[in-house]
Amino acid sequence: MGQHEHCREMLGSLSDYVDGSLNKGLCEELERHMADCENCRIVVDTLRKTIYLYHEANDSVSIPAGVRQRLYKRLNFEDLLEQVDDQ
Repeated sequence: MGQHEHCREMLGSLSDYVDGSLNKGLCEELERHMADCENCRIVVDTLRKTIYLYHEANDSVSIPAGVRQRLYKRLNFEDLLEQVDDQ
């Protein structure tokens, strides 16, 4: 398996990894991969920072609907986009 294919495989587990819900074996495999893959380390660090900033954001701050829709589409969060459209 090529490096890029392995990265794509690992990316599917990042959310569970960052949340701490990834099983121990996959977690160890992902950490071994990230030890040798700077790109995946950057993705994980960015995801962690994004989650942190989201939690730290003041509830009174609102994102304009158009910006939120573009962000959700870019992140492939279509299910969340449907919830935003319903509001």
